[in-house]
Amino acid sequence: MACHCCSTVDPAKETPSPASPYTIHTSQLFDSSKLEVLSDISIRVNPATSLIEAVYKRTSPLGSQVPAGDVDLRGKFVMPGFVDAHTHIFLHSYWETPSAQQKRDESFVERIIRAVNHCRTALLAGYTTYRDLGSESMQEADANVRDAVNRGLMLGPRLFVATKVLASTASYEPRNENHLGGTRLPAGGDAADGCDEIRKAVRRRIGAGADIIKFYADYRRRIMRAPPKQQHPYVAGIRFPNSNDNPDSLVYSAEEMDMIVREAEMADAPAAAHAITKQGILLAVRAGALTIEHGYFCDEECFREMKARGTLLVPTLAIAERMHAHRFGAIKDMVKMAHEMGVKLACGGDTGTFNHGENAREMELMVEAGVPVLDVLAACTLGGWEACGGPRCGKRFGCIEEGASADLVALEGDPTTDITALRRVEFVMKDAQVYKVGGRVKEDAT
Repeated sequence: MACHCCSTVDPAKETPSPASPYTIHTSQLFDSSKLEVLSDISIRVNPATSLIEAVYKRTSPLGSQVPAGDVDLRGKFVMPGFVDAHTHIFLHSYWETPSAQQKRDESFVERIIRAVNHCRTALLAGYTTYRDLGSESMQEADANVRDAVNRGLMLGPRLFVATKVLASTASYEPRNENHLGGTRLPAGGDAADGCDEIRKAVRRRIGAGADIIKFYADYRRRIMRAPPKQQHPYVAGIRFPNSNDNPDSLVYSAEEMDMIVREAEMADAPAAAHAITKQGILLAVRAGALTIEHGYFCDEECFREMKARGTLLVPTLAIAERMHAHRFGAIKDMVKMAHEMGVKLACGGDTGTFNHGENAREMELMVEAGVPVLDVLAACTLGGWEACGGPRCGKRFGCIEEGASADLVALEGDPTTDITALRRVEFVMKDAQVYKVGGRVKEDAT
């Protein structure tokens, strides 16, 4: 009997040949670069390269049937795959379980399994790219999930990850009142103070696989002066708190923020800044952060600086709607002002703090705020690519053009007349692979 254990395998015979290029036919197509809805466009995609090979306007009618092997999306609203520019794959809704309890009580394995489910949900909702801004006490596991998606081991958006966030000592981490015996919640950040420590922290993040350096410009550093019940639901809140017990205040100085961005730039990585206060926003923008996350107290001075430097605003309206209801009207007015002043926008809801799969709420709220629908669609596609790093991403997505990643969604309904159509995703393609068709998961999707 011949021994096969050491036999030579011909890879060409063992590996299935890639699928041939094919064409997708549309009747309504959103062009995120031109901010136009085009008619009768066909798109040729190549599964072997994952790219769009050609985009052209049909000059003759197709008839009721498209050529064999092609995909007929006529009658649907077709656009680039959605990009959520602010997510947390390891979080589920705070209204199910508060953040501190998720980090304290849920096992590492449970949180990984939840992340796998969240990624699948996101992709099938039309989100072909996620920018994940902090692993939420899961160390560098977001980079591992990213790689699992890229290896085809699980369904999900392509991920651009930050791993641990950067913040100064004791400024960001969840805290509790029991310090006996070293009791702590698991750390979520890479604490660093002063330029030398910050340089090392950025290098640690890059070495751990971060695509993006996320840092806190400001935060509620003094929360332990009067711990709220929301932070510690197992103890009573302070009965008569002062009005300023838990303000957002600066986490880093201008010099330290400059070092974060400069060191990130050395590794050709963009920096994203959590910034709420005007002072934090201005320091982060002047340091060169690519994006401002939240930015709830932006004003005209902030927006002038952002426009001059090409800084993007990711306003996270979907979480502000829930957590800042008392001044949500002012936050929406701020977003409208940003758009009117020419500040670039990207769409990201802080998804994970509310349910994955409900990401489209961010686009709905941007429209409510007064941003024109086509600009909102661009913010959730091409704006998302820019927020992930633009050319630094290594590929172009968020648009439908030759050489870009073949990421497409088709909607049952026209969002320019009914914004809720963004929730009715009938077809999802990422990297020229179809994952959802006719509103159902494709049977051979891996």
